[in-house]
Amino acid sequence: MNLKKRRIQFGVLLVVFSLVALTACGQPKFEATYDWPMADFSFTNQDNQQLGLSDLKGKVWLANFVFTNCDTVCPPMTANMAKLQKQMADEKINAEIVSFSVDPTRDTPQNLKEFASKFQADHSNWNFLTGYTEEEIKAIAKSSFKTLAEAEPGTDQFIHSTKIFLINQDGIVVKGYNGLEVPYEEIISDLKVITK
Repeated sequence: MNLKKRRIQFGVLLVVFSLVALTACGQPKFEATYDWPMADFSFTNQDNQQLGLSDLKGKVWLANFVFTNCDTVCPPMTANMAKLQKQMADEKINAEIVSFSVDPTRDTPQNLKEFASKFQADHSNWNFLTGYTEEEIKAIAKSSFKTLAEAEPGTDQFIHSTKIFLINQDGIVVKGYNGLEVPYEEIISDLKVITK
């Protein structure tokens, strides 16, 4: 093979490789940062109905921790989640949202419903859960989300994560995001990829 033919073949290969690379760069990607299986659960939502891990099987969902008597991070976190829920609806993203109460003794279904209404939460795909003991939610937080959910000594407040967690169709926690300074574009992009 002469030098001219080799140069042409090399040039063609270079063009093909560049096109493949450009195509790959143009596709949104999702990289899991966690690989934490969800512990099984079945709890009570704001409508006094049961919702469990089996109900979420095959669905992508976001989760966070809140409590209605919270005087610091929970109101802004819930407002942020409501904004995220609206963006999900605008983008026609089929995903669920689950907010676990870390204060199940005081957070009755009615209290959770009243709290959610302050933020215009749409319960068609957003459930606020209670109906368990403090020890049970502490165990779920630790085993599935690698975080704390426990009473703050000497106060009526609770220590809990401010993250928004992403759970895939197989019930695996795959990523976490800042729930106070929410990276909306990143979450929407990740949801679009993972819900396909």
